[in-house]
Amino acid sequence: MKNRRLLPVVAVLSMLLPLSACGGEAETGGGGGGDAAAYPSEPITLVIPYAAGGPTDQVARSLAPFFEEELGQSVVPENRPGGSGALGMARMIQAGPDGHTLQILASSAAAVTPLVEDVDYDESDYVTIGAISQYPYVLAVRADSEYASAEDFFEAAEADPGSLSVAVPGASSQGAVELQRLAEEYDVVTTPVPFDGNAGSIAALLGGNVDATFVVASDDILTQMEAGEFRPIAVGSAERASYLPDTPTLQELGYEDLTMGTSYYGLAAPAGTPDEVVARLEDTLEAALEDPEVVERIGEKYVPEEFISGEELGELFAEQRAAYEPVLSGTSD
Repeated sequence: MKNRRLLPVVAVLSMLLPLSACGGEAETGGGGGGDAAAYPSEPITLVIPYAAGGPTDQVARSLAPFFEEELGQSVVPENRPGGSGALGMARMIQAGPDGHTLQILASSAAAVTPLVEDVDYDESDYVTIGAISQYPYVLAVRADSEYASAEDFFEAAEADPGSLSVAVPGASSQGAVELQRLAEEYDVVTTPVPFDGNAGSIAALLGGNVDATFVVASDDILTQMEAGEFRPIAVGSAERASYLPDTPTLQELGYEDLTMGTSYYGLAAPAGTPDEVVARLEDTLEAALEDPEVVERIGEKYVPEEFISGEELGELFAEQRAAYEPVLSGTSD
């Protein structure tokens, strides 16, 4: 967490002022970042912890041009897929808390991966800057699937446990955890098949290698629906998605506790990043999400109606961890 050294102000003020005037280093509010007033002093790396082409990639590349213009430094997106987001997280944390390495942080990496994977980070290792977008998880089948509805799909799963395979964007994605909750709490057992991000999951369903996919409802899968390749049969969010109005929620289908299937995508920095730098990044993010060009690139339907601050995003991730920990630790009963 952030460290602050308490100094007797009257005794040292006269020494600190000449030091700062001569270019000496003074500690900032968050520690470890040097002169926050001069930030940024070099190009910014924006880590994307999933493969190119997915929603995290789209979000990062939608933000980068605006941040470059506002901050006066180039912003370089860098894909670091693997470990259900853990490799990207390690890349950001190890870069140090100077604000020049940031990350697109999704709910799965923040709320699920630390509970199920042997990773070297937890919520104390990063600071959330604000939410960028939010996506409900959608369960989809091929248009030629024998399962015409969610009811048909789940009835088949109940009749023959484990026989239906479902592609998910990572072994510790929210999709995978919600399927585990479906099995443990409602005796509807499917076989999750993990991929690194949406792209592999969608390709598996297109190729007929799985019976369904359960991924965030971003443009890549919506495109397949619009083309008539896929048919959505359920969403994992608490309410129906405005752009999938005819697709019922899992709660509506009788699985009352399965309402956590919304992924929040936010911006994060290493813990210890100076408060002034975090504040500037949060202000820049809020301005970006008010810019029509940025919103169009991300997709208006994905941008929250009200800006979700860094503190609020951290609270949302904490709520998701609290919901998932019992089932992932085997104490849900």
